[in-house]
Amino acid sequence: MKKTILTASIIAAACAAGLSHSQGNSLSFFITSVGSGDGANLGGLAGADAHCAALATAVGAGGKTWAAYLSTQAKGGQPAINARDRIGSGPWYNARGVMIAANLEQLHSEAALTGKEGSLTESGAVVNGRGDTPNTHDILTGSQLDGTAFPPDSDLTCNNWTSNSAGQAQVGHHDRQGGGANPTSWNSAHTSRSCSQDDLIATGGNGYFYCFAY
Repeated sequence: MKKTILTASIIAAACAAGLSHSQGNSLSFFITSVGSGDGANLGGLAGADAHCAALATAVGAGGKTWAAYLSTQAKGGQPAINARDRIGSGPWYNARGVMIAANLEQLHSEAALTGKEGSLTESGAVVNGRGDTPNTHDILTGSQLDGTAFPPDSDLTCNNWTSNSAGQAQVGHHDRQGGGANPTSWNSAHTSRSCSQDDLIATGGNGYFYCFAY
């Protein structure tokens, strides 16, 4: 019920603000303007995908198949799922019509235009990065640098995006700067403290994630 109300509010607010684009808009990549509000509990991949679709619909780009850029780890007899395998083959464009990457190879290379000026929300807003208050540059991915899932020996996907407490989430830096093992990586910079909303905020995020259309 909480997520249904939140989604309805998002759509209403976006339409009221005049952020709607034409159905033919080339938008196919964005950072969610809001998270689930429940830490890294996104309702699994299905819930995350539905969130992407709702945000895209609010700005007139709902006539596409939207998928969250999130990996899951092998668990309970289910195989791992790689984020890179969920988003099609490209090209992908942000809300201002700028091509972020032509294909998967470019997306997962230094040539991707995934910095602060390119990684925008569904309405074309810039997301706070390092040096802004608050800093919200940590983007949930649960992925390695090449967009694949981690081995199942440690939880880096917050129980496959269903936990708002135990576990950790691998995050990227949308502005491609900061700390961590890979500070300039948009998809695999470091881990969060835990999966709670408070801990995601404490490590420089807000529960946002990437959405791609294919």
